[in-house]
Amino acid sequence: MAAVDLFVQRVVTDDLWMRDAACRGLTPLFFPTQAERPQARERREAAARAVCSSCTALGRCRDFARNHHEYGLWGGESEDERHAAGYRLIAPIGVRARGVV
Repeated sequence: MAAVDLFVQRVVTDDLWMRDAACRGLTPLFFPTQAERPQARERREAAARAVCSSCTALGRCRDFARNHHEYGLWGGESEDERHAAGYRLIAPIGVRARGVV
């Protein structure tokens, strides 16, 4: 037996809803590109919200993002909106990184 044993614990999540989500295959629409301009972000997020509005997994998606500190637009909600609702990101970016609490 090794001097140091590694124990890996798999976290089981209920993510079967992802298979049937309306956004499946549209990943670039839900996550910003590097150095995305504010106007481009508004257009991208509006298009993503339109996809979310017809999705049967909307609530489960939003809860997943809030509970797992996700980036991007999930469940029709942006990082900033989750932050404003009291759900914090593990490694803040953007405005939050400049001292907004």
